[in-house]
This record gives sequence, C-alpha cells and structure tokens, in this order.
Amino acid sequence: MIHRFGTFELDLAKAELRADGEPLPLEPQVFALLAYLVENRERLVSRDEIHEKLWDGRIVTDAAVASRIKSARKALGDDGKSQRYIRTVHGQGFRFVAEVRTARPEPHAVAVEDMEPAGAELPATASGAHSRPSIAVLPFRPVGDAGPYSAIADALPHELITELSRLRWLFVTARGSSFRLRAADPDLREVGRVLGVHYGLSGTVEVTGRHLTVTTELVDTRSAEVIWAERYSGCVEEVHAVRTEIRSRILTALEIQIPLHEAALARLTVTGNLDAWSAYHLGLQHMYRFNRGDNSAAAALFRHAVALDPGFARAHAGLSFTHFQTAFMHQSDDIAGETALARRCAERGLELDPLDPFVNFTMGRSFWLEGELERGLVWLERATSLSPNYAQGIYARAWTETLAGHPLQGRDHVDLAMRLSPLDPLYYGMLGTRAFTHMARAEDAEAAGWAERAARSPGAHVLIAVIAAVAHDLSGDEVRAKAWAKNAHERNPALTGEDFFRAFPMKPDAMRSRVSSALARLGFPRPG
Repeated sequence: MIHRFGTFELDLAKAELRADGEPLPLEPQVFALLAYLVENRERLVSRDEIHEKLWDGRIVTDAAVASRIKSARKALGDDGKSQRYIRTVHGQGFRFVAEVRTARPEPHAVAVEDMEPAGAELPATASGAHSRPSIAVLPFRPVGDAGPYSAIADALPHELITELSRLRWLFVTARGSSFRLRAADPDLREVGRVLGVHYGLSGTVEVTGRHLTVTTELVDTRSAEVIWAERYSGCVEEVHAVRTEIRSRILTALEIQIPLHEAALARLTVTGNLDAWSAYHLGLQHMYRFNRGDNSAAAALFRHAVALDPGFARAHAGLSFTHFQTAFMHQSDDIAGETALARRCAERGLELDPLDPFVNFTMGRSFWLEGELERGLVWLERATSLSPNYAQGIYARAWTETLAGHPLQGRDHVDLAMRLSPLDPLYYGMLGTRAFTHMARAEDAEAAGWAERAARSPGAHVLIAVIAAVAHDLSGDEVRAKAWAKNAHERNPALTGEDFFRAFPMKPDAMRSRVSSALARLGFPRPG
C-alpha cells in the first residue's frame, strides 16, 4: 500500500518515504515506527505497544522511543511543538493525526476492461507440502547510509540463495520471490505462510566509514523462534572474505554434510572487484523487467562489470541475457547480430566458469533464438543439474520442452518452477508456459484459462497478450480473443506472426498450424 499525506508518500512495498516524489533517507526502525503509526492512525498507540511491535518486547528506554519519534518528525518537517503529523499524548503514547489517503500501487500489466475468465475454475498449481526442509533467504536490511556499498545488502543474500540452491536435499525459494518480501522489519511467520517455507534467513548490513558489519538470523517461521544468529565484522575492502565466512557458517549451522565433489560444484567464480560485483547485482534489478529501457540499463551495468573485471563469468552471462532479450522482444532490427552476441557472451562465460548454472542457462537460451531447441535443452538440463532448485532455469527448460513437442514434461517442470518461486517477476511467463502445454495437446479451454491469468499478471509483456489472444481464439471465445489482440496491436502495432514464431519456435506441425491460423484471424500477418 501507499499512504499519502501532505506532500509525502509512505510506500510500504518499497519501504520508502518520499517528499514530492523524492526518496528521503530514513533509518529502518524509524520507517517501521512511522508506518506503524500511520496504519494505526485511528487510535492511540501506547509506548508499551511500540516496545512490543518494534523492539519485540525487549527492554528499551523511553529515550530510545523519543529519539525515533524525533527522527520521524524531522523527516516530515514536524516538531514536538507543532505536532502536525505525530501527536504526543503525555504519559500514554502517540497518534498520527494528519489526513491520510491510501492507494494501491498502479499495476504494470495492461488490463482489458470488463474481462473475467469464463468457464470452470482455473486449475491450481502443484503446491503441495514439501518433504524436504525449505528456506527463504530475504534481502538484508541496510542500516544507515551504506553509500556505494548499498548493493551488498542484496548481493550477499543473492549469493547465499545460489549456494544453497545447489543442495539437492534443501528446497530454496528463488530470489525473484523472496526479494519481493522486502521490509524494514519482516514478519518471518508471514514469510513462511506466503512462501510455504519452514525457515527464513534475514540480516542487516551496516557500513561505518571503512568498517563493515553483517548480522544474520535463522528463524523457524512456524514458531518465530531464532534458532541461530551470528555477527560478522571487518573492513569493507574484505567483503569477499566476509561473505565466504557467512556462507561457511550458515552451511555449518544447517548441519550440511557435503561430499568434496559437491563442494567443488558449490564454489562460484565471483569477482574480487567490489565495484564490478556491485554493478552486476544492480544490473539484475533491471534485467528481468523485459522492457527496452531496463534492458539497456542492465546491459550498461554488465558492460561496466566486465570492463572492471574481464574474468567475471556471471557478468558475461548477464550481457548474454540482455542480447537475448533484445532479439526475443524485437527491440532491434539486427536480430541476427543480437543473437550472435547472446551466444558469444555466453561462450565467454563458459570459458571462465563452465560449472555456473546461470552461465549454462544463457547458453541454452541463445540456441532458442535460432530455433535449435534440442541443442538449447542440453544446456538448460545442465544448468538445472548443477542447481536443482534454479527456478528460472527450470522454467526455461519447461518452455523449451513444450515447444519441442514434449508438453507433459514441460508441464511438470513449469509447475515445479511456480512452486519454487511463487512471487517470481517472470511468473507471468510461467503461466504462459502452462497455457502452451495445454495448447500443444489441443486442451483449448484450459489453455485459455492459464493464458488469461498470464496476460493479466503484473509485468506481462506484449507477447503474453498475443498468447492470450491465440488461446481464446482456439477455444472459440471470439470476444476475448479480439480484446487481447487489440491490446497487443496497441502496444506494438508492428508485431507480426513471424515475430511471434521467432520468439516461440514451436516444432510440432499440428500446433504450429493451429497457432498460425489463429494469428491470421486476429490480424497478425502469417510467417513467411
């Protein structure tokens, strides 16, 4: 939710206070206090309640509470005398008194008005209970202003996810989902409920001058019991040694017994250059948004990382992904050139680290652009063999299997990907893949239901709208088919059937023929 009052916006999803649209620096606990007061503005909030909710019942002085209140007022341009926003009721507590307007963030997907899925209830994903231990690693919280080192708070947990995902006995929620639950003070019980995991790992990162402090906590999400915690300190230049220690301690805390050959697979080739490392992780924030602007920003950051450290395998793989996206979304007239660059960057990554799952994933995707699905599938199988819980690798494998004529295998894998990463930024693509698995078997009503969900999902790009149009056309729903076709034409008037088949090079003749006919009926020229 976003709460607006005066010239301010309090964005709970981004844990951000903005004034006239510009973010204001705010310590996490001050943000949490302000958010709690705003959300409970209809009543007085006592000091004891603040102790319980913000300090987990730990004993703190009234001066500590007063200090946080003073910081919140200062950020709002308020003071203890005027009390325009936060009013003190002496001896009792505090209340937020300004008028507040609350709204939800605008969705990213382009909606089709007055459209609801027809027919029976949509099938549910395979989300049964897991027999394996399960964990979500949340983004760490920066304490204070970390300046140029702020990327550490995302980069450290991302690498932990990568390491832990290599372990076959442990179910690890993908970064795309766990990083959606970013909060100043995460409720680990809620994290466990939303992601279906039994353990949550959270932490903080603080940089003071050249001094780096990282704290971590492992929590049982069923009881909210802290079962392990640790604190690490060092010079910021030694961040790579610190992260190695963190990985080792967490693995030990989880009582992991890893054979030597598995330990060899678990070691990533990661740059020792902090600026390159930060640029790579900042690039990841743009890479999965599938629009021209963010893709260009990601490519620039990956190029910067490669320039700083030419031996950084994952930065080369990131560049491969951006070139793939440019060709896939037809963001350039030189499709052949972008395809060649996607392959070349992936090959360079493989030269540097042949055992990195993300590098193998990008190699597989490069073959997809040329319609060589079977060759691409070999690399995607290798990526998911190296990292069995790699949700986006499993999702890409499902797409490839379905388009190559193996829809039931694709269905099993896409259901697993959705279970591994239920809040993934590419979840709409997973839903679209599920639709294709039904389309390939002429199960048109089911395909239409899944495609509708995909096209309505936040972030869904224009090709997903075309999938929805085709699926509804094949199921006989002319109204919805034309509505989604109109949606796609408005977003990209130049889109053709040839563009669609280049992006989704389906091999079964029967499936290709049915989809081609639907595209023609919907006003997309037939492929040559």
